[in-house]
Amino acid sequence: MTPLTLKTALRQGAKLLEEANVSVPKLTAEVLLCHAIGKEKVHLYAHPEAPLSDVQRIHFGRYLHERISGKPTQYITHTQEFYGRDFHVTEAVLIPRPETEHLVETALRLVPRARQAVDIGCGSGAIGISYHLESQGSPVALCDLSLPALKVASRNARTLNAQVSFHQADFGSALRRESVDLILCNPPYIPSGDEANLQKEVRDFEPSLALYGGESGVEPYAVVIDQATPALMPGGWLIFELGYQGLDAVRAMLDDSTWTQVEVVHDLAGWPRVLAARLLPASTLTGR
Repeated sequence: MTPLTLKTALRQGAKLLEEANVSVPKLTAEVLLCHAIGKEKVHLYAHPEAPLSDVQRIHFGRYLHERISGKPTQYITHTQEFYGRDFHVTEAVLIPRPETEHLVETALRLVPRARQAVDIGCGSGAIGISYHLESQGSPVALCDLSLPALKVASRNARTLNAQVSFHQADFGSALRRESVDLILCNPPYIPSGDEANLQKEVRDFEPSLALYGGESGVEPYAVVIDQATPALMPGGWLIFELGYQGLDAVRAMLDDSTWTQVEVVHDLAGWPRVLAARLLPASTLTGR
């Protein structure tokens, strides 16, 4: 059998992906081939005539088949970059999106150093771990109902040397009264009726627990706001990622008698992506 070279494997892989209507076929083929041979991208072009071993050929073929079947590249390579760091991901967690970096940026701007922060529904831990590391070690507790998700987040914390804690809890139910000054949350916000409209990669592979936010897509926000109000210290911040068309409904949940300095941050596409609100100081709060 004629040895399969890196150059030929890359060309054939890109062609298969293109014929299957996979987006960015050449780039995807590069990523999958690098994963199969355990090398960086530069190796493909520095050594185009290098042959694949039988094991590498088998791995590359399997990765191509998985991607053509709809499995996201990140779940094949188990890696996604977020805020300049590589995070381990599995099908137990959502794949961190670049747009979510706006949530971390907003938190760092409003609360450069937290006394105690919480990442609710942490998934891979990308938000809470990134905030912890970028804020020079602010204490952060990562909460998720899913134990498999917490295992992924724990692995990422060890790999990135993040000294954070973990709690298995539904939303903020584990939070104590006036115990934190920053709550971060990227809740499930896709309306359940929109399932059929999702991309196959999202609908069939990403965890439904982290995707769907009830009939309207905003129900989880009401739960988090209800639990965050007593848990935040006076003057503490609650910062959400927003779903598509969720801004008005979520903003309406933030009563003026309790919340102030409500701020909306738009992403690079112009969509409202982050909503931040500050709990009023103790002197102006009633009923706490």
